[in-house]
Amino acid sequence: MGVFLQRIHGMGEGVTIALDSIKANKVRAGLTILGIAVGVFVVVVISAAIHGINTSVAKDFESTGPTTFFVSRFPISFEACDGTGDTCKWFRNPPLTLADVDAINRLPTVRTAGARLDMGMPVTYRDKHPTGILISAFTGNWQQIDGGGDIYPGRNFTQAEATSGDRVAVISDVLATQLFGDSDPLDKTFSIAGQPFRVLGIYHYEASFLSGGNKGRVMIPIESARRALKARMNDIGLAVIPAAGVERAEAVDDVIAVMRARRGLRPGSDNSFAIITKDQLFDVYNKVFGAFFLVMVVLSAVGLIVGGVGVIAIMMISVTERTREIGVRKALGATRGTILWQFLVEAVTLTGIGAVIGLVLGIGVAFLIKSLTPVAASVPPLAVVAALLSSCFTGVLFGMLPAAKASRLDPVTALRYE
Repeated sequence: MGVFLQRIHGMGEGVTIALDSIKANKVRAGLTILGIAVGVFVVVVISAAIHGINTSVAKDFESTGPTTFFVSRFPISFEACDGTGDTCKWFRNPPLTLADVDAINRLPTVRTAGARLDMGMPVTYRDKHPTGILISAFTGNWQQIDGGGDIYPGRNFTQAEATSGDRVAVISDVLATQLFGDSDPLDKTFSIAGQPFRVLGIYHYEASFLSGGNKGRVMIPIESARRALKARMNDIGLAVIPAAGVERAEAVDDVIAVMRARRGLRPGSDNSFAIITKDQLFDVYNKVFGAFFLVMVVLSAVGLIVGGVGVIAIMMISVTERTREIGVRKALGATRGTILWQFLVEAVTLTGIGAVIGLVLGIGVAFLIKSLTPVAASVPPLAVVAALLSSCFTGVLFGMLPAAKASRLDPVTALRYE
């Protein structure tokens, strides 16, 4: 027991000496802390951004329901393509039509199907010319396939208005403010590509990563886009929601069957359209962003390594400057283990302080990202634990060399050092 207490006392004394050394060399300690803080800060911010993007994307994909799938003219493909039907055979696929939507809606396994066409056209009201406005033309059931949101004040366009191509629109709350300020936007007329449209309602929805954030949006009947705006109907996409109690696979089979029948495709021939499920969208997302995320993680790790190299440099200087002190301590009975412990504690303390500072700053920046962008950035608990443990590991790993050098100094030689 006496030996154990003696070792505990020696370790405590090493901690005290290490802390005193840090206080006595504030500039040197500050530089070391800064290097580690920057490394941890980068790790935390990147982790928060990646976590936020993944959360936002998952929420976007689930917003229209877990069983919703899509019918597209073109498949998702990463094959080489020069934009012609020679290398991309699916370029020869005929466009989807509103008649396809009607045929799919008649299937008993389908709850609802709707069409969507996104366009980029100038939106104006008097002297207001907001930019970056997304114009989406829908069938009348667009709220079900757009992923939620509420219309207030006002209302959605009716099926009759959608079918007859009335020049009516539902606009987002952001665009309402951009165009009309604090005045009541209902029944006011604004222009899309020079064509007048009347505001029926204000759409409130939660900004998301995939939707491009809280930007201005206009929702109009797809028939109005065709008639008034002369929109090209070649790029229509369809969203399909299976009926209650129906498995997605069953609804997909029925949709494929009706689409093949409508297009007169022979048995064994390829589909001239594509069925896209949310599982496929997740796979594409992981392929596109997976490599990017890996690069970000590697860069953040490099930041910690750079901080660790700084720890080695600063601690080696510290050992050299305190050679006589080490000799005196050894002459008074300090063991190699005690000296090693002292310098390791100093290194871990420096990296620990840097980690806490970097963690606090990183959490603050993550909060700003969440407040100012559609990315729901948040620091996962695992990232906090990883940041603290990695800083301690960095202190031990990069502090071991100078600590070992200090512990191996010959006391006689050290006492003669000038």
